[in-house]
Amino acid sequence: MDIIGIGYLGFETTKVDEWREYGPQVMGFQIGQSPASDPDSLYFRTDDRRHRFAFHPGKIDRLAYIGWEAKGKIEFEAAISRFREHGVEVTMGDAALCEQRGVKGVCRFRDPVGYQHEMFHGQKWMPRSFIPGRPHGGFVAGVRGLGHLVVITPEWPPELQDFFIKLMGFHYYGPGAGKGQTAFYRAKLNSYTSHDIAYGYGPGKMGVQHVGLFVSSLRDVGETYDIVKQRAIPMMMTLGQHSQDPHASFYHFSPGGFAFETITELEPWHDDGFELNPEKLSTWGHEVVGPILGPSVRTPEELMEPEQLAQYKQRN
Repeated sequence: MDIIGIGYLGFETTKVDEWREYGPQVMGFQIGQSPASDPDSLYFRTDDRRHRFAFHPGKIDRLAYIGWEAKGKIEFEAAISRFREHGVEVTMGDAALCEQRGVKGVCRFRDPVGYQHEMFHGQKWMPRSFIPGRPHGGFVAGVRGLGHLVVITPEWPPELQDFFIKLMGFHYYGPGAGKGQTAFYRAKLNSYTSHDIAYGYGPGKMGVQHVGLFVSSLRDVGETYDIVKQRAIPMMMTLGQHSQDPHASFYHFSPGGFAFETITELEPWHDDGFELNPEKLSTWGHEVVGPILGPSVRTPEELMEPEQLAQYKQRN
């Protein structure tokens, strides 16, 4: 499938007001205009797209949907046909959902462990319209997508890898250097970064572990790092560099309980062309100073919709 990467992420939250302050003042996000049909939700921009993050009022803090961007209308329709040929239930978004997402077309589907995904094409944008919420050099998104996402899965069925590699056409980057069972995947059209999404196996647990966002310079990483320390926001890992990527980053916890990894490229990433197996997680820094799994990681009983929970219990 001709997928660029993650175009947007949607969350349910009990902390809209906290996000409204944190997004611009800590991360440098721009508060976007909420659609007329969704006035109570909070939308954030990180570039010239209509939005990259949506936070919808809810009863619990959890990931609501992952929005994948297809290259265009033809590729979008081809992907839907491929899903249906392989027995994946796809629901087409109506005009109201398209208006809310700011896209020309959108569909919805779930992965084998129950996470809600969407695919879209033609997201609204306006050149040179992004204004950061605080002095900031900007985010690196655009053609590479929003960034990356790491989620925890309570089960590890073989269908999960088949779903991304054989069906969606993603590249398998490898298991990474962290402890436990993990898998990193990169969209077909992503030639800029090592992964778009990763799954980590946590028996009896699910939820977002972290979201990775690229910023324009090391200065942007450093200034965000200083703001996090000044506000005494809990961190997961200090500043450092992972073994498998030529990037500098640090991790801190957001109001939603998951971590943001703020990243800058020390040099452009290039595909090594083979599966990497690093000796350790990072070449320097990245001291673990907080929990690897934050409060956003909970039980399936807490996070799953009733229908998905029933299916999960049948499988387990």
